[in-house]
Amino acid sequence: MDDLQRVDDWLAALLANLEPAARQRMMRELAQELRRNQQQNIRLQRNPDGSGYEPRKVTARTKKGRIKRQMFSKLRMAKYLKIAASSDSASVQFEGTVQRIARVHHYGLRDRVSHKGPQIRYAQRRLIGKNKKINNVMQDMLLVSLIP
Repeated sequence: MDDLQRVDDWLAALLANLEPAARQRMMRELAQELRRNQQQNIRLQRNPDGSGYEPRKVTARTKKGRIKRQMFSKLRMAKYLKIAASSDSASVQFEGTVQRIARVHHYGLRDRVSHKGPQIRYAQRRLIGKNKKINNVMQDMLLVSLIP
């Protein structure tokens, strides 16, 4: 535990020596990498833990092969999946009206299919999250940018 404290103190000192503009640039790069990783997970239709999304429900009204595109194909676009970076933090978040849609699917909430349609419970599909791979990538990026 003492070793971890020394490493943490060392990294905090390195981070404090950086100019605010350099810290913000580093955080923006971290956020961009995080967004790329989240987009890849959405494209591969998998949760951050590596398990696949629960497939869409097939009812008597829907025929197999009728749905032509993947789930959340538009949500993963940079237009909707925005990054925010400052000298102290970096984040990836959904913007605008798609934020409600993403929240319903992420947590498996109830919502209406159409404006006057019935309410249904959506399956839980984690759109954004972190795992060991993301943590390792972020640590590597921090170390590369902090150590000259």
